[in-house]
Amino acid sequence: MLDLVFMGTAEFAVPCLRAVVAAGHRVSAVVSQPDRPRGRGMQLHPTPVKAAALELGLPVLQPEKASRRAFVDELRSLTPQVIVVVAYGQILRPSVLEVPPLGCINVHGSLLPELRGAAPIQWAVLRGHHESGVTTMYMDPGMDTGDMILKAAVPILPDDTAGGLAAKLAPLGAELLADTLTRVEAGTAPREPQDPALATYAPLIQREDGAVCWSASAVEVRNRIHGCNPAPGAFARRAGSPVKLWRAEALDQPSDAPPGTVLDAAQLVIATGAGALRLLEVQPENRARLDAVSYCRGYRVTAGEVWQDGLPQDPAATS
Repeated sequence: MLDLVFMGTAEFAVPCLRAVVAAGHRVSAVVSQPDRPRGRGMQLHPTPVKAAALELGLPVLQPEKASRRAFVDELRSLTPQVIVVVAYGQILRPSVLEVPPLGCINVHGSLLPELRGAAPIQWAVLRGHHESGVTTMYMDPGMDTGDMILKAAVPILPDDTAGGLAAKLAPLGAELLADTLTRVEAGTAPREPQDPALATYAPLIQREDGAVCWSASAVEVRNRIHGCNPAPGAFARRAGSPVKLWRAEALDQPSDAPPGTVLDAAQLVIATGAGALRLLEVQPENRARLDAVSYCRGYRVTAGEVWQDGLPQDPAATS
């Protein structure tokens, strides 16, 4: 069994932490981001990884910056053979990467070298990929550029949201990590350099990335809606007011109506640049989410009305 430190923050990393413990590896510390205030009362809440670590009886460290000398010195004092990093949320400097003799191993939510960066799962859905997966790799100072160890793939289905896809990939990543650590311990882990010519990038998703443009195809609009679910949420405008769009179905339904026109007021079917989109779940401004049929009844949607794009065409316009 290996002596290791686990670094993670998001829910995606929790199955990996549990898998490491279940495999019998000795976890000397779990490193997570500091607790942050959230919710209506802005109370401090532990990260999902911290909560899981405390449940497992593991010590937790929460440095504001993992690059600070005091933390690096503390990390060295733990003498880990390996550092496992999963959805931690900070870029690790060489001073950290050089601590474990067997390397820092990352679980990344894409089939590298595709979708390097902070939001690979969201961009896989948003860009309409038909396949996603998980890669374990040895970390180096670059952005997800290290040598690959193992990969596993899953199909992306038309109704998959980013949140749903993450829920599929998280346990797959845990299985892959357990296999990876077994091979690292045995000295049989492969090392496959990435081909930089095949690299694509998945930057952090911004609010503006959720803005729907009705002149895009129905499939593209659906992908945007699902890729921004659960965060930051896709949005369009009805009579100038924002409406968040959470789930949708692309229809092969040609129409001569201008993009954004409501074709079916009972089922909330809207014309796009190619095909039509049936909205399934929406959220009016400052209100709870509704299924589309309930929204149509409660908010008096009429056939022929035109919904606007998410962002005003005039950048100076206010919402």
